[in-house]
Amino acid sequence: MNKTIAEARELVNKMNSPISEIQNVEKVFCPPFTSLMAVAEMLAGTSIGLGAQNMYWEEKGAFTGEVSPAMVKELCSYVILGHSERRAYFGETDATVNKKLKAAQAIGLTSIVCVGETLDEYESNRTREVVSTQTSMSLRDVSPEYAKSIVVAYEPVWAIGTGKASTADAANVVIKDFIRPAIAELYGEETAQAVRVLYGGSVTAANAKEFFAQPDIDGALVGGASLKVDEFVSIVKSF
Repeated sequence: MNKTIAEARELVNKMNSPISEIQNVEKVFCPPFTSLMAVAEMLAGTSIGLGAQNMYWEEKGAFTGEVSPAMVKELCSYVILGHSERRAYFGETDATVNKKLKAAQAIGLTSIVCVGETLDEYESNRTREVVSTQTSMSLRDVSPEYAKSIVVAYEPVWAIGTGKASTADAANVVIKDFIRPAIAELYGEETAQAVRVLYGGSVTAANAKEFFAQPDIDGALVGGASLKVDEFVSIVKSF
């Protein structure tokens, strides 16, 4: 929840050209709902995609304050689902994330589905159990074709906004041994390898190359560093 419309315009104006020039990397901006239209206009004709930070699963109706898949689709190609902050502060569960995923499939949005363990779960050695369950429950019951298009973001909750990133090796192990096998159980090994899995959690220009060097990390879901022009441009260049 950062940036007014004017501030978003200023940020995107500074990032647009240097980010657009970076080839062979998929790049997506996900501003708050209020800034989506303004940013969409600025990104038209560029190589940068646009995504929403959330959406509801119903098409329309008496759901005051919510935003429907069709409303998102008018402006965006991507949507983030099940971010850890949505789960922690707004009661989202694997079941509601799954409903949103199915709604995204129905309207043709690319889903970025977030999974990750809390500090308590991490310290009690429950990472495998938590991450595997979140992956399998959140991603179930979509078409095999759509499943291949899903982006999964592994974001250990204890590393988000804390400055305490997971090690690159540890993050790669979680993705390789917990997340991809959970996807393989649902849709087969080919799909498990086709799904792009990102790392999120205190990614910076200083540590990005370490993460991107790992064979099972396909990119990053960047938080605080994406609000700093030079930092974010450097992260994209690192990839």
